Amino acid sequence: MKKNIISPLVSFFSLLFLGCTAQAPIAENSTPQTLLWRISGNQLARPSYLFGTMHIMCAKDAIVSPQLQQVLDSAKQVYFEVDLDNMVEMIASMKAMAMQNGVTIKDLLTPSEYERVSTYFKGKGPLPFKVLEVYKPLLLSAMIAEQAMQCEATNGMEMMILAEAAKRKKEILGLETMSYQAGLFDSIPYATQAKELLKAIDSAGADNNTEVQQLLAAYKAQDLEKINALTIKEEGSLEGNLDLLLYGRNRNWLQKMPALMKESSNLFAVGAGHLPGENGVIQLLRNAGYTLTPLLNEMKPSATAK
Repeated sequence: MKKNIISPLVSFFSLLFLGCTAQAPIAENSTPQTLLWRISGNQLARPSYLFGTMHIMCAKDAIVSPQLQQVLDSAKQVYFEVDLDNMVEMIASMKAMAMQNGVTIKDLLTPSEYERVSTYFKGKGPLPFKVLEVYKPLLLSAMIAEQAMQCEATNGMEMMILAEAAKRKKEILGLETMSYQAGLFDSIPYATQAKELLKAIDSAGADNNTEVQQLLAAYKAQDLEKINALTIKEEGSLEGNLDLLLYGRNRNWLQKMPALMKESSNLFAVGAGHLPGENGVIQLLRNAGYTLTPLLNEMKPSATAK
């Protein structure tokens, strides 16, 4: 299954569970192993910033570093993949999350397979399975990733950044809409998605879910090269859809970002899987003539967080 670092609507599902001032320069990182980058050059009057998020992770590891807080102090606006504080858009997107033509999970599986899925989701989350079974199967697969995390509580970097931005009264915006994200999954056959859902459920009970743990470890280490390698490795389960779910969206964002950065200093906080590689946002910005500088990002877990 596609893990949460590139699943477009995991940040939305987590919600079901759960003026510029001059600043001192932020220290550059001695190595490019970081989630925080400065975007400058190409006639920008002020730098903007890029940060790689993880939609769901252990709460103790969801840390807004001092350096990222400094960026939030200086940036005029915060752009997530979607506008996370737009409740009207969020409610409107619910329709796009459902499969088209009234298809349900039951229509895609044998009776025994359907029983396995419905049993798994029974009692999990705030919504009954009768509601969830109309949703596109890959959205349900994304929910399962949270269950594989060995932590007492979960959170997402978007939610942490959103809270810090609210304290500073920063405007929150999105590079795309929730309805657009949900609509992406209509391009992948529902039957294929249902098979991936079964695989996700079968692997969820394993004592050692190595893929999830490897992804969490790579994120905590801020190792974008490892994140990219894990992302490419996952393509085998949904072959040919990385361009749909990841690279094509990166290119779309690059059509918008130059005008936004020319107007004001912004923080772009998107899934970390979007940053690395030759088709990643970092390289695409460099190809467009911008200078991308790795910045220090000290993520120190809180002693009280679980």
